[in-house]
Amino acid sequence: RDVILDERDEFADAASVAAGAGTALIGDVIPLGSVARDMGMGEPIWLVITCATEIITGGAAGTIKFQLVSDAQAAIATDGSATVHLDSGTFVTDDSAANATQMNAGEVIFAAALPNQGNVYEAFLGILAVIGTTAVTAGAINAFLTLDPPRGKKLYAEGVN
Repeated sequence: RDVILDERDEFADAASVAAGAGTALIGDVIPLGSVARDMGMGEPIWLVITCATEIITGGAAGTIKFQLVSDAQAAIATDGSATVHLDSGTFVTDDSAANATQMNAGEVIFAAALPNQGNVYEAFLGILAVIGTTAVTAGAINAFLTLDPPRGKKLYAEGVN
């Protein structure tokens, strides 16, 4: 089955996650409209987040996690009031030697099917990065929706393979 990925299914294309401790909206949002519906038309839709550029912190170890959230407005709230649908869990960020494996370029950070039960999806869907302890000094992610999740293969950043 061929699936065409276009800009409307993509949250981030090598979008930087460098920021201080806190929560930030990463990349673009996807408008869902005002009516909750079956976004996959009967098939599971997968969120895939990959590491485009190694995610590191300067000096001290920190943490980062990613959340798929929805909100009533395109400027998705970063204050904890957005509706969380998926959470990657927390990863350690440090220098290259001490990083969680998923923080290396080309690695799949997170892949999961969007839940079709639980919290109702609001009008806009987006990705939040939640950075703890210390600033992320470098790193970028790709984040997109797909009908075909990665199956045990490494996804290389552009120009790395």
